[in-house]
Amino acid sequence: MTEVRVRFAPSPTGTLHIGGVRTALYSWLYARQQGGKFILRVEDTDQGRSTEESARVIVESLRWLGLDWDEGPEVGGPNGPYFQSQRLDIYREVVEKLIASGHAYRCYATKEEIEAAREAFAARTGRKEGFTFESPYRDGKQPADPSAPHVVRFKAPREGTTAWDDLIKGRIEIQHSTLQDFVLVRPDGMPLYNLGCVVDDITMGVTLVARGDDHMINTTPQILIYQALGAKVPEFAHVPMVLAPNGQKLSKRHAAVGVLEYRDMGYLPDAVLNYLVRLGWSYGDQEIFTRAELIEKFSWDRVGAQASRYDAKKFAYVQGEHLRMLDDARLAEEVAPFLEARGVKVAPDDPRLVKAMPYLKPRAVTLVELAEAAEYFFVDEPAMDEKAAAKFLTPEAVPHLRWLASTIAGVEPFTDAQLSPHVTAAMEAEGLTMKEIAQPARVALTGRTKSPGLFEVMEVLGKDATLARLERAIERAGT
Repeated sequence: MTEVRVRFAPSPTGTLHIGGVRTALYSWLYARQQGGKFILRVEDTDQGRSTEESARVIVESLRWLGLDWDEGPEVGGPNGPYFQSQRLDIYREVVEKLIASGHAYRCYATKEEIEAAREAFAARTGRKEGFTFESPYRDGKQPADPSAPHVVRFKAPREGTTAWDDLIKGRIEIQHSTLQDFVLVRPDGMPLYNLGCVVDDITMGVTLVARGDDHMINTTPQILIYQALGAKVPEFAHVPMVLAPNGQKLSKRHAAVGVLEYRDMGYLPDAVLNYLVRLGWSYGDQEIFTRAELIEKFSWDRVGAQASRYDAKKFAYVQGEHLRMLDDARLAEEVAPFLEARGVKVAPDDPRLVKAMPYLKPRAVTLVELAEAAEYFFVDEPAMDEKAAAKFLTPEAVPHLRWLASTIAGVEPFTDAQLSPHVTAAMEAEGLTMKEIAQPARVALTGRTKSPGLFEVMEVLGKDATLARLERAIERAGT
């Protein structure tokens, strides 16, 4: 059985877009499910737009998501280099082979000559659409100066069709009469996408090409190149686009489109992957998947052929579910850097942090929110909501806070399970209500009016910190 070999081949011209990540994810899942290889290749031949910083962001983004690659940058492999700009000699050799076999030719037509042909077509037909350039060099015309600037064009067939069975779109057939002799190499010697892509996929043994359906226009030219080189044509899966909620092209106006933006917003990698995989792929009514489940259940026949629309609320829902799926120790590790970013340094294995997680995570969606909710546990004195203090830390609250401090001072162990029944029984004996006690105490301990349960907060703070904060609040309320 042929080994499954798939690739992700981004251009380093900006951030790694979530639409691109979804395509990479589908390929990665398929490779992992089939025991195949996932290859990362950087298509950086657009020298005017490609940057080393963008290439670094691509690698960093995939690393954060956990989409590991078997061959590519930082990993190596037998089919490198994995940057197209380092493979120019390979492309030149293939181009000479195509010219020698009669499948390609050097075209010396100038931009002015091509534009004149375009204008003549429009004058003759009354329309601009449908123009194809007929190069005089296709049929053997010789240039006056062979060293003059030129491109290399592929000699496209004029009759017949090219067809393939797309794993997502189904049967596709393209009439050759719609093609023109497409350019393989620019005047500066740099390969265009169709040439570099095919040569790389052949030399890297790629068996399935998954990419956005905006690349379907390139598939027929690429199949023709495969055939001209006598190479086996891989399978194709053209993934529909991710659109904005209003059906327009997704942009920063609608969502954070760069992967690392979600990292900085406090999203979890598995949540990002879970949401993206469901933008086009389904498995019954199931919405939440672990990474292992996605690898097990993924199949191309469950990827829809129509574009999907980004939904920020659903993304947040998926993120929240994944946050709550993490065990408390792991969640503490994840949130610690976000606390540090707020100026609160706490060890990821701090028992208080681990203990706080089950009380805080039901109310949080992102790690940023979780860090904000946890901050008051780890500072000497919580930031006080002045409106809350004015309302609840009043002289009338002082006797209730004093009573609470004396009531809990002897409780051991100092846990929610012990504190709750002890204080409740004491309140009943004194004729007090939770309404009189809870909000002043909550503001005293957390600086805010919303928090986990009062005794849960006390347990995480510990007895000493709890009593110290109550005492400070008493002093404040009594002045």
